Amino acid sequence: MRNIGVLAFARVLKLLANTTKVAAYGFHYLFPHKRFIIPERAAPLWRSRRSSRIPRTLWQTNFTNRATLPVYLNYLCNRLLAPCYEYRFLITEARASFIEANFSPEIFATYSRLQVGAAQADYWRVLVLQKNGGVYLDIDAHLVWPLDRIVKPAFDELFIATKRGDISNYFIASIPDNPHLQRVVEAIRENIEDDSEKNIFELTGPGVFNKVLSRDAIRTRLYRYTCNQGNFTNEHFQYIDKPQGKWTRQQQQVDVVHKGEPLE
Repeated sequence: MRNIGVLAFARVLKLLANTTKVAAYGFHYLFPHKRFIIPERAAPLWRSRRSSRIPRTLWQTNFTNRATLPVYLNYLCNRLLAPCYEYRFLITEARASFIEANFSPEIFATYSRLQVGAAQADYWRVLVLQKNGGVYLDIDAHLVWPLDRIVKPAFDELFIATKRGDISNYFIASIPDNPHLQRVVEAIRENIEDDSEKNIFELTGPGVFNKVLSRDAIRTRLYRYTCNQGNFTNEHFQYIDKPQGKWTRQQQQVDVVHKGEPLE
């Protein structure tokens, strides 16, 4: 019965999200330069009295903090469904600064070789969770149920499972120093150093998770009852201010991994 309730709520939310997405075309036609600022940091709307092994911090990243209306509504949805969570948001430059300040020169040098933002975000998300713990969501991902009811206080981790049963990386919840995430960190580093994989999905993305982690060894939850993508927003609204477009096009135009010495 609980899953039926979650699914019903998720479907209503999907309908509302898609309605606002359609309306946003008219809004941005009338106000083509209007953008909304996503804060770098926001305190919880209220504090939970229950302790949690996974820190109540919600992490997101994007190439800019200036969001179109659909992206901003997506952000607000997550804030409302995670009211007990501190919100943290990093743009491209802040991601690099975080890794340089918190990890070894070798890790930072490896990260600095990545030339596509999506690959950088893939690597950063596992590094930031290994360092601080919390919950990571892609910028176009939204919760479908209150986060405190998804991530239980006793959990050490929670990964999202796709319809096919694969692990995805657009939602990750973890304690700091998670041995499962450490395997992913090491595999991504090796992939970058080897520079033999050209597809971001396999180089730094979900392909790495599915290669090094066993579904039987980790805690997973089906995406339908956890987190969806692309209901509030779409490629047009996400990349309207980025001429290079989505990573699927970028990886065909530039080398994902810089050849030779790391970029400054």
